[in-house]
Amino acid sequence: MSTEKQLSYRISNTYSVLNDFTEKTKTVWLVCHGIGYLSRYFLRHFNHLDSKENYIIAPQAQSKYYLNNEYKHVGASWLTKERTEEEIENVLKYLDEVYKAENLKNAPKLIILGYSQGVSVATRWIAKRRIKCDELIMHSGKVPAELKTEDFQFLENTNFTFIYGTEDEYLKNGIIKVEEMRLKDLFPKNFKIKTYKGGHEVNTDLIAEFAR
Repeated sequence: MSTEKQLSYRISNTYSVLNDFTEKTKTVWLVCHGIGYLSRYFLRHFNHLDSKENYIIAPQAQSKYYLNNEYKHVGASWLTKERTEEEIENVLKYLDEVYKAENLKNAPKLIILGYSQGVSVATRWIAKRRIKCDELIMHSGKVPAELKTEDFQFLENTNFTFIYGTEDEYLKNGIIKVEEMRLKDLFPKNFKIKTYKGGHEVNTDLIAEFAR
């Protein structure tokens, strides 16, 4: 009979940044990628933002794997259904270190964006660690079922935006209606929905609107 045991050990991980943080920086972004990305490639979706005014931080999901079984290109995933609770805590501890390393508590303006699976990562971290931000952007992903309205009530002055493509294969019509209703309950104030004609892809035009 096999037995699964557990232990703890210290690991290191990377994160990627775009542009420099200077006295001209007006907005700091923390952006959580979706499945299959590496953080340095996810940053390409933010190249169009003014480099002097925007400083973008992209955390890196720890679990890396080869894409398409070709052993050429590498992607990453934040979580799976395997030992989810323990992995969530690992992710939260990692994001805590990014937060401290980049002194995000003193950011002039902080935007937190999650894309696809990154939505669950960003919203869990905000809710469980009570991270304050000016904007929370949920792009083409779902907020975890365990999170409730009271988990976000401390964000009195935060703007909440849900972005999705009308042809997103992962957000079918029935799913999106349920998600919209739930999000309106989760965020009863300062909540907007923005849509675009397209599939499961990052919409750089809508992202640019938040940098103005």
